[in-house]
Amino acid sequence: MTGNAAIRIVHLGLGGFFRAHQAWYTGAAPDADGWRIAAFAGRSAALAERLTAQDCRYTLVVRGPDGDEMTEQHALAAAHSGTADRAWRAYLARPEIAVLTLTVTEKAYDRAGDLGIRLIDGLAARREAGAGPIALVSCDNLPENGTVLRKLVEGAADPELAGWIRDNVAFVTTMVDRITPRTTDADVAAVAAHTGWADAAPVVTEPFTEWVLGGEFPAGRPAWEAAGARFVTDVRPHETRKLLLLNGGHSLLAYAGSARGHETVADAVADPECRRWLDQWWDEASRYVPLPAGDLVAYRKALLIRFANPRIRHTLAQIAADGSQKVAIRVLPVLRGERAAGRMPAGAIRTLAAWIAHLRGAGAPVDDAGARPYRERAGSARDVLALLAPDLAGDDKLIEALEAP
Repeated sequence: MTGNAAIRIVHLGLGGFFRAHQAWYTGAAPDADGWRIAAFAGRSAALAERLTAQDCRYTLVVRGPDGDEMTEQHALAAAHSGTADRAWRAYLARPEIAVLTLTVTEKAYDRAGDLGIRLIDGLAARREAGAGPIALVSCDNLPENGTVLRKLVEGAADPELAGWIRDNVAFVTTMVDRITPRTTDADVAAVAAHTGWADAAPVVTEPFTEWVLGGEFPAGRPAWEAAGARFVTDVRPHETRKLLLLNGGHSLLAYAGSARGHETVADAVADPECRRWLDQWWDEASRYVPLPAGDLVAYRKALLIRFANPRIRHTLAQIAADGSQKVAIRVLPVLRGERAAGRMPAGAIRTLAAWIAHLRGAGAPVDDAGARPYRERAGSARDVLALLAPDLAGDDKLIEALEAP
């Protein structure tokens, strides 16, 4: 089954992660032909135009430590500019559309007005068309992203539409994971040499992938579990595991590792000192992950394999971006918990201190729209904490540790 008749999923966010993750799971499902995707870019039309010109086919390059595996992907049926508002409304007005997924990054939730208007526009068209229920699935790196999305959408709706949303829209919480570095010109050339096809939009990713979902799909969904997705009653333990161990570990390496002159995750984790710091952070953070100890040991081993893959060029500068948003959710829960228990957590303190040093100019360059008030206070750890975590700003021992050379 091909063409628009098979489209049952609409996606917002056309970047590499979506095409390496949700689109890959959909294409790998046994019922993939009946669940093709129409995707919309954020605002740019360039990527949508490149994909449309090649019938929305693209190459997925799975980059392992010993070589690349390249496969052509077909789950994407249509690619649209972010400004194609008429097409957006038309798709969501179709009763056969059962799922709306999003990979718009954490920044879009901070600009909730723009995202809310976009979603409300589509849902209003669906209500007017009598198209029935739909599941909204946030695949962004936010704790309890389904709940966050529900609040955003219901808060943007007028009372009549909000009532319809409560009766007809399910909000699914997910935890997603697959490192997807930016595609380079060399990657494009390698795909052309290997496949004989001048693919203008290949995606490079790592072998590891994970998708954990919790929630209802009132109009159906693909058999994603056959491709390895997991459906659970509570996503939060898995979110916490990823947020603290993977994302928190990345932030530690991004700030402390780049300050030691490293450019990539693989470079940093090969440094014995950075590796020691990482283990120290993981020991602290693991206390706050509500999963069995054996699961955490296995996860840490898997992370080291992923981090050490020298052929995945995951730059520390990329990870360091938007630290004012990331540090609060990746590091502060552990720092607060450890201080409440009377401990002085060296790993959490090192990560926070390295971020403050980053604001002062150490390591990776600052690329963070929200950094200005923190940079203005970066001369004093206490002043930074007064803005970031006022409850900790009066902790003199903590301030002393943060300011230690």
